[in-house]
Amino acid sequence: MNPSDSAAKAPSRLVIASRESRLAMWQAEHVRDRLKLLYPQCEISILGITTLGDQLLEQTLSKLGGKSLFVKELETAMAEGRADLAVHSLKDMPMTLPDGFVIAAMLERDDARDALISNHYASLAELPAGAVVGTGSLRRQALIAARYPQLLIKPLRGNLDTRLAKLDRGEYAAIILAAAGLNRLGLAARIRSFLPPEMSLPAPGQGTLAIEIAQRDDGPDLIALLAPLHHAPSALVSIAERTVSRQLGGSCQVPLSAYATISGDQMHLRAMVATPDGRRMLTAEARGPASAPEALGLQVADQLRAQGAADILAT
Repeated sequence: MNPSDSAAKAPSRLVIASRESRLAMWQAEHVRDRLKLLYPQCEISILGITTLGDQLLEQTLSKLGGKSLFVKELETAMAEGRADLAVHSLKDMPMTLPDGFVIAAMLERDDARDALISNHYASLAELPAGAVVGTGSLRRQALIAARYPQLLIKPLRGNLDTRLAKLDRGEYAAIILAAAGLNRLGLAARIRSFLPPEMSLPAPGQGTLAIEIAQRDDGPDLIALLAPLHHAPSALVSIAERTVSRQLGGSCQVPLSAYATISGDQMHLRAMVATPDGRRMLTAEARGPASAPEALGLQVADQLRAQGAADILAT
């Protein structure tokens, strides 16, 4: 799209709501800068908001109520007209949005892998028995516990810089973070090794940025405005992954993975449900047309149910 062609369709002003962590602000600024290239006559600003999830750092997300803690205040700002759109890490978004809110665009996916960060060890296999590994994710906890039961896994909350500081103070021998966030902040050098999907299957939507809007009849057509940022292949795999999670009631309270890739016109979807201690783990996978991501997601969710996923989800 030629910027001169799109500028006439843009409003005179747009406000992006964002969490105030350094990573969240980078993501909002990234979207702002891309929109400015498309709509140079539009004034675009960022409204920083501290969410409840950013304030309550003493407990795990699974005990606090899950992913809505990171988006509710941003949605309130949009509903009240203080912001026009919000930028999120898709993996942090609830699987079902409140009435009146939609994901208007998904950007091209970054590296979806988990990454090991340690000042002394290059891999999980090198860690001695009893070494403390930090993660804020039940999914990562289950996957590590299943493969390395000799390690001690402890909760890790806070923004990316806070988590790295805790590692550097010696509170953990290693921590596990999303590679995408480290890449975005120029911290890729902190990564000692990547955890391949075969070892640590990513969370639904990991590595993808999503733009959420409140649907209004009296405002600009934001879906059309954001269309140039939308990356269809990333959206297709994310829809498949989120369908699995939605069907199984996925939240921060459930160790669940779902990861899809596209080759040609075919999609390969893998998923996992486990108990938090990793002692019971169910896996499923399927292939099908990339153009039908929801159908593939339903198929994989049905496979997991057939193996007894309901029993795990009920615990």
